[in-house]
Amino acid sequence: MSIGTDEAGRPAMTRRDVITVAGGIGAVVAAPAIVSAQGAPRELRMVTAWPKGSAGLGANAQRLADMIDLMSAGRLKVRVFAAGELVPPLAVFDAVSDGRADMLHATPHFHAAKNPSFRFFGNVPFGLTAHEHAAWLRFGGGQALWEEAYAKAGVQPLLAGTTGPQAGGWFKKEIKSVEDLKGLRMRAGGFGGEVLKRMGVDAVLTPPGEIAAAMASGKLDAVEWNGPWNDREAGLHKMAPYYYMPGVLEIGPMLEASINKEALASLGPDLQEVIRRAAAASCWETYCDFTYHNAVNYETLLLEGVQIRTFPADVVQAKARTSEAMLREIAEQSEFNRRVYDSFMTCRRAAARYAQVSDLAQHQARAMALG
Repeated sequence: MSIGTDEAGRPAMTRRDVITVAGGIGAVVAAPAIVSAQGAPRELRMVTAWPKGSAGLGANAQRLADMIDLMSAGRLKVRVFAAGELVPPLAVFDAVSDGRADMLHATPHFHAAKNPSFRFFGNVPFGLTAHEHAAWLRFGGGQALWEEAYAKAGVQPLLAGTTGPQAGGWFKKEIKSVEDLKGLRMRAGGFGGEVLKRMGVDAVLTPPGEIAAAMASGKLDAVEWNGPWNDREAGLHKMAPYYYMPGVLEIGPMLEASINKEALASLGPDLQEVIRRAAAASCWETYCDFTYHNAVNYETLLLEGVQIRTFPADVVQAKARTSEAMLREIAEQSEFNRRVYDSFMTCRRAAARYAQVSDLAQHQARAMALG
């Protein structure tokens, strides 16, 4: 660098020298400031209830993790563990509660044995459809109740998706009456599984990754898993000829990406909001994912000759009577459960009335006009 003197006789630098030194100062001063602000990325461990890479479920858990990484500019890294890689699929809630993991991706009814009120936040037979359920949680007071339900476990619930309406299941023999259900060995989860037990079904909550093997081995006579997409992926259409739809016991099941409250509180407000907003975005993306791929796979199942059946009226009515009685029993167990029940039922009544002139009416009009 060329140094002369200024008018006072002090060393002087040319314009080029100033630019060169300024660049050097920027390199020396600015870079450490960036490192200090960002630091090493924080890793969060997410345990899931889904088989590795499973369509819709495991895939959207990974998408959520990637979204958090991107939205946080790399300050948060979410490491996803498939079912059984860190903890068993039905133990994810306990793992997040006791700190063995930071986040979970599952559905509330997988841990409803801890408190039957959890069922209202995951799925209720003849309850709320997927978008109605999300509306109750977001604007109808459901989220505050959900947070209260999980508070003792130290878990912050976050809605992260829905499969949309599920199918009634695959059966090796036709169901013509309530009597045909009695003694049936069937995989059925959540509240719906408990309803079927009361109706005489030998219902078990087989983890997702074990369903196909149990059906293929003859341990099961029927399987209720999800919808056309996941069911076809599992090969269930090759194991039973009759596919019953709609699945009135799971009309709008919710998915969650809940997080350990201490882990969440240890993050700055901006990163906490990143996680919340990423979960909200994942909710919509997951719903769209299932809606499209269930429709496409349903068409494929029809081309493959699957026999679609609808449950007889007496079976549907028996399911409804049993479910409503069980919901009332849950409400009577505690003051908190009563508050959850009342809130949910208030929303269901309003949603059912509105559906008559909105969603249901639109579907009927489209079918009438287009066939």
